[in-house]
Amino acid sequence: MSEPEPQNAARDVFEIERPEQLKALGHPLRLKVLQVLGESEQPLTNRELAAALSVDPGHLHFHVRMLHRAGLIELAHAAGREKPYRPIAKHFYVGQEIRATGLASDLQAAQLRELQRGFDLFAADGEFRSAQVHAKLDIETVRTLLNELVHKLTELEDESKPPLSVTVAFHPLITQGEAD
Repeated sequence: MSEPEPQNAARDVFEIERPEQLKALGHPLRLKVLQVLGESEQPLTNRELAAALSVDPGHLHFHVRMLHRAGLIELAHAAGREKPYRPIAKHFYVGQEIRATGLASDLQAAQLRELQRGFDLFAADGEFRSAQVHAKLDIETVRTLLNELVHKLTELEDESKPPLSVTVAFHPLITQGEAD
């Protein structure tokens, strides 16, 4: 692979505003591609991404192309046949207008699958932490608090520490018990 090109530092956060961008985020493997690219200090080719994710390069190519077409990753300049990719931003944020359309369900389902995987892999060792709070607040107050948390997490990030996945969600209180 060619000499590493510096990560596109122009954007720390990119706002998802278009349906095709949101659709591109609606698969766990594509979320993992963004994660691996975001953690890498240099752009990675499809083959390097596949090796890092332990998946078939041919299968991964479809997902990489989808992220590229949606404008969430970009080609880095390099000589040679295989083209390296890098994310256009370190963090992605789903804009309020597109969230209001209800189009985020695939992304949310992918996040829930990742949360379940995290529980399955790390709960037995005590490395999975969660909390649930029932609070009487209006939705805008909760959104503001979550945005403040995301901003603070981004601000305090320490590149020398191992990455953690922090998932926060809220929904109306479920008042009925689960059916067996």
